[in-house]
Amino acid sequence: MQRKINFSSSITALFLLANFLCQPFSTFSQIKGLDLWLDQEMPKVIDRHRAFVSLPNDAHFPEDMVKNAEWLKQEFEQRGLKVDILEAGPVPVVLAEKKVDAALPTVLFYFHYDGQPVAPSKWDQKHPFTPVLKMKNEEEQWEIIDWSKIEEDFDPDWRIFGRAAADDKGPISMMLTAFDFINTHDLPLAFNVKILFDGEEEKGSDGLLSTLDQYKTKYAADKLIIMDGPAHPSNRPTLTFGCRGIASGTLTVYGPKVPQHSGHFGNYAPNPVFRMSHLLASMKSEDGKVIIKGFYDNIKLDKGTRAILAAVPDNAGMINNRIGIAKPESVGQNYQESLQYPSLNVRGMSSAWIGRQTRTIVPDKAVAQIGIRLVPETDGDHLLDLLREHIKDQGYYLIDREPTEEERLEHEKIATFVGSKWVNAFRTEIESSTGQWLTSALEGTFNSPPVNIRIMGGTVPVTPLIEALGVPAVIVPMVNMDNNQHSPNENLRLGNLRTGIKTCLAILTTAIPNP
Repeated sequence: MQRKINFSSSITALFLLANFLCQPFSTFSQIKGLDLWLDQEMPKVIDRHRAFVSLPNDAHFPEDMVKNAEWLKQEFEQRGLKVDILEAGPVPVVLAEKKVDAALPTVLFYFHYDGQPVAPSKWDQKHPFTPVLKMKNEEEQWEIIDWSKIEEDFDPDWRIFGRAAADDKGPISMMLTAFDFINTHDLPLAFNVKILFDGEEEKGSDGLLSTLDQYKTKYAADKLIIMDGPAHPSNRPTLTFGCRGIASGTLTVYGPKVPQHSGHFGNYAPNPVFRMSHLLASMKSEDGKVIIKGFYDNIKLDKGTRAILAAVPDNAGMINNRIGIAKPESVGQNYQESLQYPSLNVRGMSSAWIGRQTRTIVPDKAVAQIGIRLVPETDGDHLLDLLREHIKDQGYYLIDREPTEEERLEHEKIATFVGSKWVNAFRTEIESSTGQWLTSALEGTFNSPPVNIRIMGGTVPVTPLIEALGVPAVIVPMVNMDNNQHSPNENLRLGNLRTGIKTCLAILTTAIPNP
C-alpha cells in the first residue's frame, strides 16, 4: 500500500507542529518532529526542485551553466554560506563554505550541477527541461499529473521527470532543505562545511581538475563526501566506499586497404570482421572471465570481505529480470563480488555498412571500442599494456597509427590500439573512522544500519581530486536506482527526495569522533 499524507486536513498536525517549533533543540538526535516538519515543507521543496530542474544544464552550453552557478550562489547564500564562483574554463566551479569552529574538522561535500545532453524527441513529455510530475496508473504506465496535487497529497512513489532531476540536482535540493531545517531550528553544524559544485562532471571534470593546483588550499578538508549516484535498489540509506576507475582505447584490425567486391575477393582477401571476432574471443572465456595473462593479479577476497559483500541485500533474480538475462557471467559468486575485479568490455563495434546501405564487400577494417573498469589493486597503464601484449601474442603486428603500404605487404595480421586517458579507482575501508562515523550517523537517524557497498561499478571522474587532497572519501548515493540516469525520462522518486534530506541532516549534525 502506498503511504499518502493529506495536507489539507492536517489541523491536528499543524497544532502539533506549532508546539514542536517552540521546543529547544541542541543536537539532531533530540529532534522528534522532523517527519512532521517535512510533511509541511515538501510542497515547497518540490516546487523549488522543479524550478532548479527547469534550468538547462548541458555543459556544452556554458551560458546555461553560468545561470545554474548563479542560482546555486543565490540559494546557498540565502542559507548563510559564503559562496565563490571560481573560474575553471568556460564552465565555473562553485564553492560554498560555512565555518563553525577552527578547532573542528572540515568536511568537503562534492556535487555536480551539469547533466547529460538531451534528445527531446526521446522523452515522454514536452521537453526534458520542462519537468513534470508523474504517477503510475492502473496499467502500470507513467502518466502526468498536475503539480497542484502536491499541495494536498504526498505519495513517495510519485516522480519528478526531467534532465538532472536525479543526477545530480536531486542531492543538491536535499542539501538545501537540510540547511533550511538547521537554520529554522537554530541547530549547530557538527563540523566546518565546504561544498564543491562541479560544472563538467558529465564531460570528465576537466575544468575542476585544472584548478587543483590553484585552489587546492580552498578545497582542503579532512574528509570528502561525494553526493552522487543511486542508492541501493531497496532505497535504504546507502554508503558506497569506493568506485571503479576506467581505462579505454580503440582497437582496429585491418583487411584489404579498401573494401573489395565479395564475389571477386571473398575467400581471398582476409575479412577483418572475422579476425576481430577471433581476437576478441581470445580475451574472454565463454563464462565471461578475462583470460588475458595477469589481468586479475593482486585481487584477493578474504573471508571477511566476502561476508561484507554477501551482506548487501541484492536479489539476483530481480537483477537478472531487470536487465533481461538468464545467467550472469561467472567472474564473482554474486553481483557485489563481480565488482571487485577489473572488467573488460567492448563498448561498441563498427565495420563497413549495414541496413539499406549494406554492400556486398569484404570490409577494409573492423573497429572495436574497448573499456576496462579498474579497481584499486589495478593500474590503467598496466592493464592496457597487458592488453597490447595479448594482441601481439595472437600474432598481430601492433602499432598505434594507420599502417603504411610497406607494412601491409610485410605483415599478415595488423592491428592498431590507441589508448586514451584513464581514471584510477578508489576505496575507503568500511571499518575506517570515516566509515564508522557515517554508519553511526545514518543508523542513529533511520534506526537500522545502512547498506554498505564496498565499491560501486561506475566511475566518478574526480579521483584526482581525492588523490590531490589526500583525504578519505565516501560516496553517499541518495536517488532511486531506476532513475534512468543519462537516459531519456530521467526521474527522481519523491520518497528518495525525502529520505535524502534526512540523510544530509544526519551527516551535518553528527559529530566526527576524534581519531
